[in-house]
Amino acid sequence: MSGLRSLDVKQLGSKVISLIEHVGLLIVLGAAVLAGAQEIAVMWQSGRVGVSDLLLLFIYLEVVTMSSVYWRAGRLPVRIPLYIAMIAISRHLILNTSEVSPWIVVAEAGAILLLAAAVLLVRFGHTRMPYTDEGGAERTHSS
Repeated sequence: MSGLRSLDVKQLGSKVISLIEHVGLLIVLGAAVLAGAQEIAVMWQSGRVGVSDLLLLFIYLEVVTMSSVYWRAGRLPVRIPLYIAMIAISRHLILNTSEVSPWIVVAEAGAILLLAAAVLLVRFGHTRMPYTDEGGAERTHSS
């Protein structure tokens, strides 16, 4: 009888965690859409669109994409946060290049290069060693 209760607790715990994940995902998705809409409104009011504005919109779009992939596949691809980080550093470089030392610019460019190398490494690793589900079935979706 205790085995049955243990199984019920595990199932309940799994359902609660899944519910928390889905609610959190909806919050992140809604916040990204709202932030993107606010940024578009600011651009519309100012009558100007800059490269930093476009990069910020790309960040929001990547968050929406990340939410979509997580919703469909149930997993978060490592590449998407790496893309978001590269875009964020690029945006920082564009906005603050005149205010920082050349060494900071070189360090941020190096960070982007390192993140790009990480994306290539992850892609290579996924082609050579695809994920497997807990049941043992191979998953070959791209990350």
